[in-house]
Amino acid sequence: MLKVAFFALYCYNICMKTIRKLLVVLICMATLLTCETDPLTGETYFSLFSDKELFDMSFQEYGQFLKDNKVVPVTDDRTIMVKDIGGKIKTAAEDWYKSINQSSHLKNYKWEYNLVDSKEVNAWCMPGGKIVVYTGILPVTQNKDALATVMGHEVAHALLNHGKKKLSMSYLQQFGGTLGATLLGLAFGASEQTQQLFLLAYGVGTNVGLMLPYSRDLESEADKYGLYLMAIAGYDPGESVKFWDRMNKLSGGSIEFLSTHPSSETRINNLNGWIQEAKDKAIEINKK
Repeated sequence: MLKVAFFALYCYNICMKTIRKLLVVLICMATLLTCETDPLTGETYFSLFSDKELFDMSFQEYGQFLKDNKVVPVTDDRTIMVKDIGGKIKTAAEDWYKSINQSSHLKNYKWEYNLVDSKEVNAWCMPGGKIVVYTGILPVTQNKDALATVMGHEVAHALLNHGKKKLSMSYLQQFGGTLGATLLGLAFGASEQTQQLFLLAYGVGTNVGLMLPYSRDLESEADKYGLYLMAIAGYDPGESVKFWDRMNKLSGGSIEFLSTHPSSETRINNLNGWIQEAKDKAIEINKK
């Protein structure tokens, strides 16, 4: 009788492990099937969030940021310039999407451009078209075409849903770590300490080998499509190279391998290769 009980317990444990593994496989399959296709690039990408979910959060956070920071008044010439460039790039984006019969892709975007008083040499965007430019970057841009380089880049981030892509990949990275540690425990009887060591190694390895290169790829993609957008909007894409040359001198260069962004040298080389493409795209779109 005791042998039967032990055998039943053994079978129960085997079944439970099998069920857990099946659940993991099903979750992975469901995750991998959650994909979207970008209308500009034609590429299919992994996504865990809808535009509405992400945009709603973005708009709320953006509003709070503006309340907590010093926004330069709309009457300021610098703000007028930022909003004017932003408006032209927005129109360029709309013209581009219209030319490929994808205008509906932009229906949930609520474009907004604000200049914030800060010494930080930066600009950024949130999902759905909420963009901030810091006054600290204006001495580096120096002219409208260079500022259009920066703003085209940020608009491209928004259009290509880079915020959604990075957040989804981050969740997938975390899921992979949890899955690996759990399987070590279930399948090999690894101790909690061993699982923690795995998570540490996994975190470092996937950050350097996956997340950082992925982030750099998205930045380069935003550079490329931002260049197209500024050209369609009527700005000189050649100014992008001059801007990044100034940025390179200001920053003193960076170690690309451990950075979320490509080095200035990489950006300049890439942009030089895309300038004619951007001019051709502008002629193509503006003819329609």
